[in-house]
Amino acid sequence: MKCLVKARAEKGLWMETRPIPKIGADEVLIRVNKTGICGTDVHIWNWDEWSSKTVPVGLITGHEFAGEIVELGRNVDDLQVGQRCSGEGHLISKHSRQSRSGKFHLDPATKGIGVNVDGAFAEYLALPAFNVVPLPDAIPDEIGAILDPLGNAVHTALSFDLIGEDVLITGAGPIGIMAAAVAQHVGARHVVITDVNQARLDLASAVTEVVAVNVAEQDLKGVIDGLGMKQGFDVGLEMSGNAAAFDQMVEAMVMGGRIAMLGIPPGKAQVDWSRIVFKALTIKGVYGREIFETWYKMIAMLEDDLDIGKVITHRFAVDDFEQGFDAMLSGNSGKVVLDWRS
Repeated sequence: MKCLVKARAEKGLWMETRPIPKIGADEVLIRVNKTGICGTDVHIWNWDEWSSKTVPVGLITGHEFAGEIVELGRNVDDLQVGQRCSGEGHLISKHSRQSRSGKFHLDPATKGIGVNVDGAFAEYLALPAFNVVPLPDAIPDEIGAILDPLGNAVHTALSFDLIGEDVLITGAGPIGIMAAAVAQHVGARHVVITDVNQARLDLASAVTEVVAVNVAEQDLKGVIDGLGMKQGFDVGLEMSGNAAAFDQMVEAMVMGGRIAMLGIPPGKAQVDWSRIVFKALTIKGVYGREIFETWYKMIAMLEDDLDIGKVITHRFAVDDFEQGFDAMLSGNSGKVVLDWRS
């Protein structure tokens, strides 16, 4: 099979031919149809400090995918050959306190496909049947291929009650944009998304009805006043990983506001904790997706007309994967999808 491999400890990925994986008794073999390129994949491409310490050279990368089951392990009796699917890319143990209490996404022994073990940038993927998520007919493969990042957006957005609330999202990357769409879908009142990249703000406005603010050119306080808000935002969704954006979010929150943090500021960012304490803010760190509650919720919302299709801005045949990474590295793309069957 063809696959994309971190073949050398330097910038880039390389197309190789590897044997089709053999599956175990509790696994399935998935023929991959579409994959999404993730920010994590870009880190691996760039071979930055994190990836060079984390990712083994020779690994098949990638973790966002959709495909169909072509083989079942002998113990698998609840899935079918030919079934369309995506899947949870976090491989968990079943022995930790977190797993045994059903909090699978908090298992400290978690390993990621395409990061710690061979992943989905390949024509075939072996995956535990436990991790398989069947796709309804209403969800096409290219949307199925980006359910992993949509799950990040859903997990973050639904961390707090949003009905009738005013929501601030910092960071108009694809996950931030999808979180804005989710917030509006579930009944938030005002949804504002901020960034300094106008192309991404324009994309946010194309995907969903959101107030998109370029904070390099527009004062956020003026936006708050213009919307008729008396104190500030009830809920903040931090998606940027930018310390200045987080500071601006804290300043814009109401007393007793709630912040869900998916973005990770680089290094050790300074935080003015007095503002957080004196505003009595709640801050929740968000990791991955709730397994499998987030998957159930996002599939239900997609079947109930949540439309995120326009967040996909680039589509390439897998042989043109370098163009796909160029689009991601430009900083002006939404989601980039690779077609493994073209």
